[in-house]
Parts: sequence; structure tokens; C-alpha cells
Amino acid sequence: MDNQRNLILAVVLSAVLLFGWDFAMRTYYPEPEETPSNMAGREDTQAARADGDVAASGVGGDVSAEVEVDLASALASSERVTIDAPEIHGSINPVGARIDDIDLKTHRETVDESSDNVRMFSPAGTSAQHYAAFRWDGDGVSLPGPETVWSVTEGDQLTQETPVTLSWDNGAGLTFALRFEIDEHYMLTVTQAVRNAGASTVALRPFATVTRTSETASASTWNVHSGPIAATGEGVNFDWDYDEVLEEGPINFGSDTDWVGFTDIYWLSALIAQEGEATNGYVRSLGNNLFRSELLYDAVNVPAGETVSRTTRLFAGAKESGVLDEYQAQGVERFGLAIDWGWFRWIAWPMWQVLIFLFGLVGNFGLAIIGLTLIIRLILFPIAQKQFHSMAQMRAVQPKMKALQERYKDDKPELQQQMAKLYKDEKVNPLAGCLPIFIQIPIFFALYKVLLLAIEMRHQPFTYIEDLSARDPATILNLFGLLDFTPPGFLAIGILAVLLGFTMWLQFKLNPAAMDPMQQQIFMIMPWVLMFVMAPFAAGLLLYWISNNILTLAQQKYLYSRNPQLKAQMEKEREEKAREAERKKAEQAKG
Repeated sequence: MDNQRNLILAVVLSAVLLFGWDFAMRTYYPEPEETPSNMAGREDTQAARADGDVAASGVGGDVSAEVEVDLASALASSERVTIDAPEIHGSINPVGARIDDIDLKTHRETVDESSDNVRMFSPAGTSAQHYAAFRWDGDGVSLPGPETVWSVTEGDQLTQETPVTLSWDNGAGLTFALRFEIDEHYMLTVTQAVRNAGASTVALRPFATVTRTSETASASTWNVHSGPIAATGEGVNFDWDYDEVLEEGPINFGSDTDWVGFTDIYWLSALIAQEGEATNGYVRSLGNNLFRSELLYDAVNVPAGETVSRTTRLFAGAKESGVLDEYQAQGVERFGLAIDWGWFRWIAWPMWQVLIFLFGLVGNFGLAIIGLTLIIRLILFPIAQKQFHSMAQMRAVQPKMKALQERYKDDKPELQQQMAKLYKDEKVNPLAGCLPIFIQIPIFFALYKVLLLAIEMRHQPFTYIEDLSARDPATILNLFGLLDFTPPGFLAIGILAVLLGFTMWLQFKLNPAAMDPMQQQIFMIMPWVLMFVMAPFAAGLLLYWISNNILTLAQQKYLYSRNPQLKAQMEKEREEKAREAERKKAEQAKG
């Protein structure tokens, strides 16, 4: 009767875990309705505030009225300056000199080869607005603003070989110039210069901004940050999300800001300060789901007849680890940490390097994950051997342990002393068997973070799976798409989830059975609960876990063959447990 009650309790608790997990994930971390990037080719409209370029300190220009613009109309101007670089295509708007049109040539919205490129930047007022501007502030001076029409004075197309310069004369002795350059990846270099042809010194303050809507941002969760990001002397700041900025007002990252911007899971837009110049970084809300990151330089004096300039870099692209590390090597402080590897970065980063190496070697990300799993198991193999040796020792001293338990069953302190003496005399460490579990916990979480954040896994195929960064598409309940309905999230069980549950069940079956009936029932149910819990995760993570389970089974088989006494003892204990269960069942039947 007790066992039946315990089984029912275990089933109820498992159901609470299963449905509670699904409810919590859907409530607190809902999946976005669309791909979390600024969609290319979208023509829907949205009322939004236009570019006002108002800095957080109160400097800047006016704020325009609300507008409604569709993407095609916003990009229709023939006056735009084309951007054509190896990994970026887009244009610069001469009105306001905004960089507001960027597509990523090497990344698409979906796995379909005919799908549009991922759109990083879109003009002000469009539904996916996201753009950068470079301005000056000053008192009593006519300055270029968001509606200023700039003239092209150098170049007609921005490429890796040909820079472009825009200029504007305020008619009062000041000529402002913006020189744009671009590299082979996602970095633009913008030099703000002002020449004073007047008779007196003018005080100006250069600043740069990136403005975006939060409506096309990736969802921010407990383990993946999406929102404002900044690097200062204290490190990379992932503390703020959009809602917190809206509630608490402008966020000042301090006067030692190296770079500031916005991050999604895979994409980053960031302003990088000129080396050696003091800058303040801010992020603030403009209302209507618009947010702005700002990089403000100290005010400068521009003497008569002189030219003063500041150079700011703009990163607008994919968070590819190798590319970010390359920029960091070129002097962008902590740029590689724009990918939030988490607490286990010291494991995750080298693990990622191995994974990328294997990917380059075998040419398939799924095979690279399996290869990485094999390497991890080989590294941990000596520890597993020690675990099995410890298990064998514990089995060998069990008769003595039982004798001590019988002798001192009424004297717990003395029993503990005698047990400690037994462990010391027999050279047995009862905690040695737990070591591999503790070691694998950070490894699993580090790899989970790697596979979650790695843009290199995005849209990578493996067997029937088109995208290892997405969930398994082969849902069993709708016969793999043959039936025209989509199962609820917690019932959308794919092939990988079933394999995960099955291989984990086999592991539990192979483990020692020296546990009470309640534990046995829980361990028999747990694999199938985890099957439901893990089903929504990225297919790449499930592939790792399945590979790990299979390798663990092979390892257990091998180690049991090397420790026949342990296997024989386990079989004996199973038989004793079975006989004891039968005896209790017979007694209950008689009663």
C-alpha cells in the first residue's frame, strides 16, 4: 500500500513539474511571434517617434512628431549613399546623415535559401526601426540635426576600398563633415570633423547614438540577455533590460565607457569610443518602445581656423565569436565578451573553440557536437574509472557496514565513529562516486550556453533537422507534419526527445539497484519527465545529451566488464530486492 501511495505521489509530482515548467516558460519567457531580428522586407507600419537625437544629458536636437512609414517608401530615395561591403549591404540616408539601412549578406532569416537577409538597421518610423547617427551639441551655434540634408563631397558608394564623406555648412563659419569607412566584416568607422572658419573659438560636444525599437528584440530570459549592453573598466554590463530602463530612467554607465549599444541573442549594434578619449555611455527610453544608446565625448574647443575631429566605430552585425575576438585583438576592450558566456565562461569559451575546430574539420555541426561529446567523455574517463573503483570498494564493505548498523542501531554517534573508522581502515571514500556528477554539472551548463548563443550553429543541418539551433521539427503527435495541426508546446515531442528519454532510462536500468522502492519508481519516471521538459530546447543540445547518454552506456558496459565483482554484486542485490518485494507482496495479499 505504501509503495502504491509513493508511486502515485511520484506521478503527481512529475506532472506538476511537467505542466508547471511549461506554464512558467510560456508565462515568463514567451517565444516571440516572429524571428527575433529586424525583419528584411517587412512592409507593415507602426506609429513611432522619429529621430530626435536627444542625448541623455539633455543636449541634442528636437523630437519629431509621430510618423508612419513603410520600409519600401523609406528606402525609395535615390539620394541615398549605397553601402556594399563583403558582409554588409545597405545605404546611408543623407537626411540626418543616418546609417539606417543594413542587411547582413551572410545571414538569412530562415533556412530557406530564397529567404531575405537578416535586416540589422531600418529607417526611423518603420516597424523595425534601428539606426545610428553622429551629432554635435553646443550653445548659440547652428548645428546639423535630424532633418539636415547633407551633401556628398567624397565617394559615391561606401565599400571596403572607397570611403564616403558627407558635409554640411552652417553658413556661419562652421563646416561639419562625416567620413564613413567600412571593413570586411561589420565595423564602420565614422570620423566627425568640424572646421571653424570664423573669427572666434567655438565650444562643441560630439556624440553618437544608436536608436532601436524593442518590439523586434529577442526575448530576454534568465540565462540569455537581450537589451542594453556596455563595456566599462569594470567589465561588460548585462544588468539592464528594456523594461528596467523604461521604469528607472536613463542609465549612466560612467565616464570610462569603452562601448555601448544593444544586443540580441545573435546580433549586436554598438558604438565604440575613440581610444584615449573620455566618454560617457547612456541608455534611455524615448517612449513608444523606442530606446537609445548614446556615447558622449567631453566638450572640445574649436579655435578659429582649426579643425577638430572624433572617431567613433559602429559595429552592426552578427556576434560571431571569431570576429568579435579579432576586433578585441585590435583594441576594442572586452569585445569578445559581448557574447554572455555566463558563470562558466572559463569552460564555455575553450569548449566553443574546440567545437568550431571540429566543425571546420568535419563540415557538419551535428557531427562536431558528437565529436565534442566524445572528447569530453574521454577527458572524464579517468574520473569515471575512479567512480567505479569507489563503487566496487563500497560494495565490498557493505557486509561490514550492515553488521555495524545492527550492532549500533541504538547509538547513532558511536555508529558514525565506527563507520568513519571502517572507511579509513578499508581506504574507502564514500563521496568519490559523486565527483563525476559535480564535475559534469558545470560542463553541461557551459555547453548549454554555448549551443544557445552560438550563431555558428544557427541554420546548421543534421540528418532530417534543418536548423540545430531550433527545436526538433519532427513532432510525433502530428505524424511529423502529415496531420494538419500543431500540438501544444508541452506535447510537441520530437524524435530526439524520445531518444533522450529512452537512453536515460537505459542508464538508470544499468545503474546499481541498491535503493528503496520509492527511489526506483522515481528513477523510472524521471527519464520520461525529462523527455517532455527538454523537448522545446534546441535540437543541438538534445543531440549532445543523447550522444553523452550513449557514450555513458558504452563506458558503463566497458567498466563493468573490467570490474566483474561489481557486476556480480549488483546482480545479487537485484535478486535480493526482487525476492524481498515478492515477500512483501505475498504478506500484503495474506493480510
